[in-house]
Amino acid sequence: MTFNTVKRHLREGAKNILRNGWMTFASIAAVTTTLILVGAFLMLMLNLNQIAGNIEEDVEIKVLIDLTANQSQIDSIGEKIKKIPEVSTVEFSSKEEELNSLIDSMGEQGKAWELFEQDNPLNHAYIVKTTDPSDTSRVADEIKAFDNVQEVNYGKTVVEKLFTFNDYARNVGLALIIGLVFTAIFLISNTIKITIMARSKEIGIMKLVGATNAFIRWPFFIEGLLLGVLGSIIPIALILGGYYYLEANVSSLISFDFVELLPFNPFAWQLSLIILVIGAGIGVWGSVMSVRKFLKV
Repeated sequence: MTFNTVKRHLREGAKNILRNGWMTFASIAAVTTTLILVGAFLMLMLNLNQIAGNIEEDVEIKVLIDLTANQSQIDSIGEKIKKIPEVSTVEFSSKEEELNSLIDSMGEQGKAWELFEQDNPLNHAYIVKTTDPSDTSRVADEIKAFDNVQEVNYGKTVVEKLFTFNDYARNVGLALIIGLVFTAIFLISNTIKITIMARSKEIGIMKLVGATNAFIRWPFFIEGLLLGVLGSIIPIALILGGYYYLEANVSSLISFDFVELLPFNPFAWQLSLIILVIGAGIGVWGSVMSVRKFLKV
């Protein structure tokens, strides 16, 4: 393809947009609305994913060792836990450390437990983390079967509900985004189809004088690309401005350590690039679908 041919395709694609003023406006508005929703869902999903990841990283198994176990048996449990392939870290916590931790966590009320420093009723424990948090339940069940293990705690109900919620949120969000993208493709496809029908006589003459389908298609691809890119401008501006405001004003109000928004830089820029690529992709794919059908390629 020569440089002059590329210039001709770009010029014709831009002209198509100007010729169909209201349809162009409707298509850009549809793409803009769709990409605003897609951007909002992506922003929400990726931040939820970050929060879920933080919570998952904090999931740990506390293995309480039987009070009658001697030092050799305690060490043996630790060695067995380390040999489990899914385990990433194992940390021993003596019953004295457990008591101090309990006193600190209870604040003023914890002072009542200081009476037990001479006759500590708590258990020695191992704090275990898995490489993949979804293995927590299986690893806990395996450790529970070891000799001299009194109890295994990891918040089974909460952890299982958390993993289930994460799966639902990811799947529902992905389905909504796919649905919105296909809606935008359908609208752009119809716009370009109307453009082609309005120019059917011109296209017929071009084919009669030997123009190839590729030569006829390119201006419509350019038109679709421009519609998608133009439709992504407002969503990108809203993402950059809105996320900057959120990070500056909302992050400081969040008091939970695990609830942490992704940093503006690079997250907002990466999301903007994704929206631009989706917009361009929607435009090109919408034009491909409409032109293929019309030219019966």
